[in-house]
Amino acid sequence: MSRRPLVAIACGWMAGSGLAAGYAGWRFWLFWLGLSLVCPAIILIRRQSWRSLILVWLAFSLGGGYWLYNEAGNHSRIGLPADGQAVRLEGTIVSAVKVDGDRADFTLKANRISLNPAGGRAPAMQEIPGGEKVAVQLRLASPSEQRAAATWRRGLRVTLRGTLESPQPARNFGAFDYRRYLHLQRIHWLVKVPGASSLQMGQSTRGAAAAMGYIDALRDRLGERIERLFPGWQAGYMKGLLIGLQDELDPDKYLEFTQLGLTHILAISGSHVAINVALVLGLLRICRVTRETAITVAFFFVPGYMLLTGFSPSVIRSGLMTMLGLYLLRRGLLKDSLNVLAAAAMLMLIWDPYYLLNVSFQLSFAVTAGLIVFVPLLAPYLRGLPGKTGSAAAITLAAQLVSFPLTAVYFNQFSLLSIPANLLLVPVIGMLALPLGTGALVISLLSVRVGSWLALPVRWLNMATFEATSWLSARSGFMTYWKSPSLLWVAAFYVGCYLLLYWGKRRERLAAEAMAGAGAWKDDDTVPLGPLKDAGFFSKRERRPRSAGIRGLKSYRALAADLGRGAWARRGDLLRLTVAAGLVWLLISGYQPVYSKGTGYIEFIDVGQGDCALITTPSGKHLLVDGGGTVSFRKAKDAWRERREPFEVGAKTVVPLLKKRGIHRLDAVILTHGDQDHVGGLQAVLDSFPVEALLINGSLAESKTMKKLMETALTRRIPVYPASRGMELRPDGATRLEVLYPLTETEKLGRIPFVKEQNHRSIVFRLDLAGASFLFTGDMDEEAEREMLGLEKTAASVTPGRRKASIDVMKVAHHGSKTSTSAAWLAYWQPAAALISVGVSNTYGHPHPTVVDRLNGQNVRIYRTDKQGEVQMRVRGGRIEVRSKLSGTP
Repeated sequence: MSRRPLVAIACGWMAGSGLAAGYAGWRFWLFWLGLSLVCPAIILIRRQSWRSLILVWLAFSLGGGYWLYNEAGNHSRIGLPADGQAVRLEGTIVSAVKVDGDRADFTLKANRISLNPAGGRAPAMQEIPGGEKVAVQLRLASPSEQRAAATWRRGLRVTLRGTLESPQPARNFGAFDYRRYLHLQRIHWLVKVPGASSLQMGQSTRGAAAAMGYIDALRDRLGERIERLFPGWQAGYMKGLLIGLQDELDPDKYLEFTQLGLTHILAISGSHVAINVALVLGLLRICRVTRETAITVAFFFVPGYMLLTGFSPSVIRSGLMTMLGLYLLRRGLLKDSLNVLAAAAMLMLIWDPYYLLNVSFQLSFAVTAGLIVFVPLLAPYLRGLPGKTGSAAAITLAAQLVSFPLTAVYFNQFSLLSIPANLLLVPVIGMLALPLGTGALVISLLSVRVGSWLALPVRWLNMATFEATSWLSARSGFMTYWKSPSLLWVAAFYVGCYLLLYWGKRRERLAAEAMAGAGAWKDDDTVPLGPLKDAGFFSKRERRPRSAGIRGLKSYRALAADLGRGAWARRGDLLRLTVAAGLVWLLISGYQPVYSKGTGYIEFIDVGQGDCALITTPSGKHLLVDGGGTVSFRKAKDAWRERREPFEVGAKTVVPLLKKRGIHRLDAVILTHGDQDHVGGLQAVLDSFPVEALLINGSLAESKTMKKLMETALTRRIPVYPASRGMELRPDGATRLEVLYPLTETEKLGRIPFVKEQNHRSIVFRLDLAGASFLFTGDMDEEAEREMLGLEKTAASVTPGRRKASIDVMKVAHHGSKTSTSAAWLAYWQPAAALISVGVSNTYGHPHPTVVDRLNGQNVRIYRTDKQGEVQMRVRGGRIEVRSKLSGTP
């Protein structure tokens, strides 16, 4: 605190802001009061100075108050129109326009609005005090509109007509919250525009938005030049590496980088800024420019580079640190990089306190602070490595150590190959591909031919890089999945790692001092008191050695050994062992799934218009029933509408949720039938998780999705079992799964047939879990219901003591379609509750009012994913506890 007051102030400010972000209103002030009362106790116990503690407490209070002040003003100025309200807006485009397939997205700062303009004469436009940012999603109707949208820039005045909608909150527990994401950007409304014809372009404005528009145009021109230097997928990769344009990188190659923890290479950050500043300083040195002038030129180069590369939080952090460092270097005041980092953090948080919750901000500052703090602690352990390998290894290990908890929080995965991949590839990319690529791009502005020659070795490097990433990412068994840990877990991990390394370094230092002191005594009778006093070698009453004399000692090695095994060393070893054990316990607890042993869980995941349910047995077995899927009716002539990375519910919803809940493998995947809205998301599941068994309905759908799914199962050697009536699964003693339909055993047919209409053949099974019963029905139709009811009634008449047909929960068939869930079916099973998995405002009219009326007529409690989002049921001792993500009425 005495040496780095700015660091302590920044930490206090961030702690106050973070507490205010997590606990709004009176709860924050209650915590604030409690912490304020604790401060005097800390002063008395730790004997801290009043000045130091008051400074931190003041920063904490100001940080929390500043957050609450900004939250109080972060609300819509448009008013409270209903969702779907038709509006007419006038304003200025203030973000880069992203055109992807048949959609253009941008942010509009609206200055005037007119409500209800449809039908008749539109009301007069009204001013919006101070203006308000809205997110615009414009549906493009033709390739010509797509080309026109690509020319739009920031700073343009536009008038548009569309519908005003409230952003959707997270519909599954732990899922991405789009409403919260936009709120942190001070955006409260979406405007959906039906086509470019509903938008009228005006003149370009003056000011910051227009200036950024020119920057966007410059980035696009540089992107076009990069495309001329680097062919195919390399163009998208080099755009991300050189100017921060990541949208065009091949999705498969980006996935490989993600799996190996290499995406930070593509995010413009400290290394990119440092390398480019070094290039500028090197060129100026060659030109014999004075040191002071070179530093000044580099200082003014940095903000231009920040603007050119996108002005993301990581760019702002590294740019501010570089500018502060260059300024202090010229003034001869650069002494501590942690203070520079703290100053950059304070400037950014005062400018926008919402940076605190930005993933890029957190990773950038955490990794930078970790490198400053942990590299000196790790370096002694790697001293034996040749050359500069030890320093590179220390940097890589420190970065991985610090980024691991945040990676677990936000991405829920960590590859054990991440450390060797970073150690191998980051120096190659950072020290060769980045500067050579930058040089080729700059030279190409003068001569494309010369630039292409210079880009040639970079192409070879890129080929080698992606050969290495492909080989590494193909190694199975190295990816680990982690549930999202708590803030306390993250803090404990950082503190434990620091203490473990700090005490280890201190022990080495004492031993080294002891050996150095012993060497001095060998040649001189003068006794260095420092090391001996620290080790307790002198008694309190005497100022001479307890032994007869230095010359009476056996050797300096014996003395060093005595000191190394002294009381402090033994105590330090015990503390290190305790901390190491605590870190191991943290890792084990963080790796465990979120589910409690002895309790059963059924989670009906909201996948829109589709089905997906996760069953977790009391012993911890995981069974996934269907995986949702995105249905597309797009024709070949509409290929231009395809997006670079289209939304796929398995990759975007199901897999992230399974990772977030700490699931490492699936004991079975039950594919009730082959329709796209049930199997489409399973491809991502099979690609991401080890699966022990795949259960199908004894037939295959004639679709590319089903074909690829079966090929994946064969490639990964996943056993595929056709289900039929009478089959039972017993994952543990408290769980029994009995297949009730389909009736035909595939083995008797001798082959697995292709069947177009899959609904009738849906797998239907009864699940008895921890004393409660559930019925899963897929998309079965009334004909299948009649067939099954006949067999059930026959079995009940000839089998004495057969268990009761009534069940606790029924998953309603076919999303509540009128072709299923007949009155006879409900009368036979008599469910106490029903779950309907259905998409919001779906075009099929699901659930049908007739089915809802039948359920209400039998007093069945209805849960619906379109109204309540994900529905989770926890079962213990026959009791079912239900919670839903949204507060919709059942």
